[in-house]
This record gives sequence, structure tokens and C-alpha cells, in this order.
Amino acid sequence: MEKRKAAVPLVCHGHSRPVVDLFYSPITPDGFFLISASKDSSPMLRNGETGDWIGTFEGHKGAVWSSCLDTNALRAASASADFSAKLWDALTGDELHSFEHKHIVRACSFSEDTHLLATGGLEKILRIFDLNRPDALPREVGNSPGSIRTVAWLHSDQTILSSCTDTSGVRLWDLRSGKIVQTLETKSPVTSAEVSQDGRYITTADGSTVKFWDANHFGLVKSYYMPCNVESASLEPKHGNKLIAGGEDMWVHVFDFHTGEEIGCNKGHHGPVHCVRFSPGGESYASGSEDGTIRIWQIGLVNHEENDSVPRNGPSGKVKAVADEVTRKIESGLHIGREGKTGERDKATDA
Repeated sequence: MEKRKAAVPLVCHGHSRPVVDLFYSPITPDGFFLISASKDSSPMLRNGETGDWIGTFEGHKGAVWSSCLDTNALRAASASADFSAKLWDALTGDELHSFEHKHIVRACSFSEDTHLLATGGLEKILRIFDLNRPDALPREVGNSPGSIRTVAWLHSDQTILSSCTDTSGVRLWDLRSGKIVQTLETKSPVTSAEVSQDGRYITTADGSTVKFWDANHFGLVKSYYMPCNVESASLEPKHGNKLIAGGEDMWVHVFDFHTGEEIGCNKGHHGPVHCVRFSPGGESYASGSEDGTIRIWQIGLVNHEENDSVPRNGPSGKVKAVADEVTRKIESGLHIGREGKTGERDKATDA
């Protein structure tokens, strides 16, 4: 069988437990950035282009299930099994606020205008926090039919979509009425939901299927069966011509968006792939795995053996300032994770 071409991965070490969520910032005047969530309780910020580690957000006492950056990459948020969501200064690493919940928080997302933070988790309540008044009580938007797994904003912050851990489908909530206005039907629970950069598509992964929905009229545009159960999928943001998916077979698959044909298969992870995301310019994509590593794959490069992978420094190595934005963020004093951090974590179970 002909060997498929794939990208050479930049391997990002640093997390001591599985990487369960990845999020790229939009392109900012200082470049773009990648934040990762891990069961080791410490989200990490990296240069999105090179994978070089910038710093670690320290303060959670349980697994972190979700993390994100605001539009300008000035603030970060994280959702944790320690029953809290935290707001961070992405320049200094300081904790700005901790939003307490009554159960595990699985998802968080900044609104496009950066003034609001949505959270969801095992309480089955979608909450919206006003970041201009962080001490104020959050708005609670209806009751979810199950434990919330993912949340995302669309329609200029007028709509929030959510999926559940134990219930199939994606629900779209109208924030004016606080009601579910549409449900995107799937056979299995949706483990990944992404709104495309141009706002046209919603990409979902459920079981062994990746689906694309019209984000305005909510019709099903395309549905492709995957080679295995996939946990995450992402659409190339610039041209919309490729999709990536990762799951239980430990590979990152690349497909033609228009035909569904597999055009690449990237091997290198040593455990199931939990999350995949395209960079905002579409020139690379990242994958996070049960093996605790992040791999950044460049588009269009030739495959090499695993030992040819290029390692990127983690928190135990010297931070390599390869670009002005990295230097600026490092000099501003973002907290550095301690090498070989160990200790008992609050018990966090997969929901």
C-alpha cells in the first residue's frame, strides 16, 4: 500500500497527564497563541506557530477539562473538576477571578466581544458570567437535558450551542429568550463542536461520524463516516477545503472537505487523540493526546519517522524566545510551571 504523506510534527512536552482540550487564539498583532487543558490541573500557553512554551497557569486543584483565550489573547479561562472556572491574565499568568460552581465544570467559552464567559458542566446548567462585574451572580440559561460537554458562541453572541456528555445532539440557545431554538440531531453524544472562523459551519464529532451544519439555517450540509470513533474534528479556516479528525486509533486523519476522501494520516501519538484544532491561518494544526503531548503538524510537509519529530521545550526546559511576542509575554512574568510537579489531585472522573 502506498505510504501517505503527512506533516512533520513539532512535539510539545510539558503536561504530565492527558491533554483533553486545545484552543487557538485568533491572529493578533503579536501573533497567535495556543492554550491546552490537561488532567494535570495546569493549563499551558504556547506560541501557536512554533509550539514554544510561554508559561503555565497555576491554581486549579483538579483536572482541567477546557481552556480558551479571548479574541485579543489578553485573558484566558479554564474549566475544572475542582468545581470552578477561572479567569486569568494571559500576559502575567495572574488569576483574575475564580467562578465557583457546585459540580465539575467541563466547558468554558469567551463571547466574541470578550465581555462574557459561558460555562457548563455536570450541574446541567449553562451559565453566563459578566466579566465586567465578575462578583455578580451569573445568568442561568435554561436547564440542559444532560451534563454539558461543550459550549460555543455564534451569531454575534446572540446564540450559544452546547452538547452533552450523556445525551445526543447539539442544542442552540437563544440568549434573548433563554430557550432552545434548535437541536441538531446526532446518533451519539457530541464530543466536539466547533463554529467555523467565517461563521458558516458548525463542525461536530459524534461516535464515528463528523458532521457539518449550516450555522444560520441549521441544515445538515455534509456527514462523513470516520475510520474509527473520533473525539474531535476541525475545519480548515481559510479555504474550508480540509478537515481533520482524531480519536481512539491514535492517528490524526486529514480529509478533503468536499469529497470526504482521506488525504493524509499522521502517526506519532502513543494514546488516543482527544482534541484536534486548526491554527487560525490554516497553515498548521494541533493534536492533544492521552500520551500527554501536543503535536503541531505543518500542512504539506513530508512524513518522517517518529524519531525525526522536532521536540519543543516544555516547562522543564529554557523558554526559547523565537519571536517578539513570545519575548514580550515572557518578560511580563507569566508564571512558570515547576519541573516534575507531583502530588495528589482532586479526584476527577470522565463525565
